[in-house]
Amino acid sequence: MRNAIVTQLQELAQIHEDIILVTGDLGFRVLNNFENSFPERFINAGISEQNMTSVAAGMALEGKKVFTYSIANFPTLRCLEQIRNDCAYHNANVKIIAVGAGFAYGALGMSHHATEDLAIMRALPQVVVFSPGDLTEAEEVLKLAYAHPGTCYLRVGKGGEARIHPKGTAISFGKAVKVKNGKNIAIFSTGSILEEAIRAAELLDADHMDAYVFSFPTVKPIDRNLIHEIASEVDLVVTIEEHNILGGFGSAVAEVLTEIGYSNRARLLRIGLSDTYSSEIGSQSYLRDYYGLSAKKIFDRIKQSAI
Repeated sequence: MRNAIVTQLQELAQIHEDIILVTGDLGFRVLNNFENSFPERFINAGISEQNMTSVAAGMALEGKKVFTYSIANFPTLRCLEQIRNDCAYHNANVKIIAVGAGFAYGALGMSHHATEDLAIMRALPQVVVFSPGDLTEAEEVLKLAYAHPGTCYLRVGKGGEARIHPKGTAISFGKAVKVKNGKNIAIFSTGSILEEAIRAAELLDADHMDAYVFSFPTVKPIDRNLIHEIASEVDLVVTIEEHNILGGFGSAVAEVLTEIGYSNRARLLRIGLSDTYSSEIGSQSYLRDYYGLSAKKIFDRIKQSAI
């Protein structure tokens, strides 16, 4: 996914001369083509993410559209104050690309596991939060981030993700994308865990429990109308995220479902990391299974809840 989003950024930069890319001394193999094509618009700020973010804010306030790039928690949690005070407060055109969502850097330990970022970033006023589920969504949300006036967060996978939607599929700002039709169960997914959600839905189909699957490439603003519509149609809504169960995507859906004055028939099941640090070490697939986020374990949770 990171290659797809950097390639899309390079294509945009060929058209728009106001794009600048700043990296925190990371991603050279991925960013080489951009640097070679636009050396005057590529900055290595060094291992100094707080300074990187403030520099980006300054350039944005002078009329540039600045993308910062680093892995996992470094461009977000390490420089949260700079994002809040320098970028978001001023509604600056800074687009924060965090590569390695969830357990993508699983072998490097909890310092590199991005499992609290959705909750933290969506709590910042005026910050748009994107969490694409496949390569196509990643390419399209990058375009949306460029076009949006203000600070945006793009939470993307590290690599190896599938292309689920056809290339060029239209992705609308703040709207969910239907992946699969269903009946009495709806699976809402955000981020690259979408692949597991789809496989879990296939297991449900084989067990005669057909499930909708929707991907939410935008977490903030969230697709409230779609949530309302589906919650009035199905018996069970399931949210899936490679993230802490508290404050993230599932919490955003729960907020919509509990609005005063809205009646829905659906129960809500939130599947994610159960308010714990991911202290295990291993591959992304291993950690997903360990923490109950593999397709089979998602299927088991849904089946148990649907009975």
